Amino acid sequence: MYFKFMSKAFLVYGHYNDKSFNAAIKNTFIETATKNGHTVDCVDLYKENFNPVFAGEKPDETVLDYRKRIEDSDTIVLVAPIWNFRMPAILEGWIDKVLAPPWAFTFKKLFGNYGYPVGNLKGKKAIVFCTYGSPQFAIRTFFLNMPTKRLRRGVFNICGITDVVYKRYFAVPFVSEKKRKKYLEDVRNTAQNL
Repeated sequence: MYFKFMSKAFLVYGHYNDKSFNAAIKNTFIETATKNGHTVDCVDLYKENFNPVFAGEKPDETVLDYRKRIEDSDTIVLVAPIWNFRMPAILEGWIDKVLAPPWAFTFKKLFGNYGYPVGNLKGKKAIVFCTYGSPQFAIRTFFLNMPTKRLRRGVFNICGITDVVYKRYFAVPFVSEKKRKKYLEDVRNTAQNL
C-alpha cells in the first residue's frame, strides 16, 4: 500500500508586479502543489501593504498571524527577486519581524556575552525561489553566492531549519522563452516533491 504525505506550505511572495517572472514562479508553484494534493497558504506582501520597518516594537497582530500560519505549515516558501544581493526590502523586513527571537530562535548562553542560537522551527523545510538579472558566473565567482549563504545560514539554519532548497534562476531579463519554460518546469518539479 502506498501513502503520499500531503503537506502545507506557507508561501511569502515579494514582488510588486503580477506580470513578472516571479509571479509566474508563484502561480506555477501554487498550481502544481495544489494539483498534487498539497495546501498552499500565500501571502502577497505588496498587496497586503506589509510594513517592513522594524523599530524594536513588539509583534503586532499581522506578525502574530504570520507566525501562527507558519506553525500550521510544514514548509516556508519564499519567492522574490534578488536586488543588490538581497531580497526586496519588503521581504527582508518580513524576515526581521517574523523570523525573530524569541519566537523563531533563542540564544543559549555559554559565558559572559557569548552564546549560540537555538532554533525553534526544527522539522520544517524551506524553499527559496530567487531570480537574478546577473548571469550565474558573476554571482558564483565575484559575489561568492552571498544571498544563498545569508539566507541558508543566517536566517533558516539559525531558526533550526536545515532542510533548505534554494532555486536560483539567472539572467532572467535576458534569457529565451525556452529557458524560462525550463525554469518553470524546475518550479513544477520542486512543488511536486513537497
